[in-house]
Amino acid sequence: MARKVILFIAETLDGYIAEENGNIDFLIDSDFSSGETNDCEYEKLARHVDTVIMGHKTYNQVANKLSPDSYPYDDFENYVLTRHPGEDVGNIHFFDGEVVDLVKGLKKESAKKDIWIVGGSSIIAPLVNADLIDTYQIGIVPIVLGKGIPLFSEKTNFKELTLESAKKVNGISYLEYTK
Repeated sequence: MARKVILFIAETLDGYIAEENGNIDFLIDSDFSSGETNDCEYEKLARHVDTVIMGHKTYNQVANKLSPDSYPYDDFENYVLTRHPGEDVGNIHFFDGEVVDLVKGLKKESAKKDIWIVGGSSIIAPLVNADLIDTYQIGIVPIVLGKGIPLFSEKTNFKELTLESAKKVNGISYLEYTK
């Protein structure tokens, strides 16, 4: 069975994944995720994923801001796209090639689990345009930023998707689309 490529990401109601300066404090500081229901969407994803792909800015946010004391993706193979690659650190691989080529190569690996695209928009656009994302799992957080870094940039081509499911967990709307 071929590996699936899954975009699992949160965005604001007006379509931004970060403020203009890359700040994502609104995801950390808000109370929209607290509520009566335990939000298990990440845990569901993690059960069938073994590879994570992200940009260098996203990696820095995760490693230095969101979880500075314990890297949360230690159980996965990590590919960090960067124009200035350094030495690999354990299962964190710094990659300076094209994300489309990386994903095509990873999809061919057998006996592997699915691939998670974490972000950002400069990585997402080429994958959408190459029709490599199989599932779009997008959490819509109830915040309007007004401006910021969009989930889908102007470099993203037209793409029609099929809505597979929609559910509310506390204040977050989780939408799942397939190509």
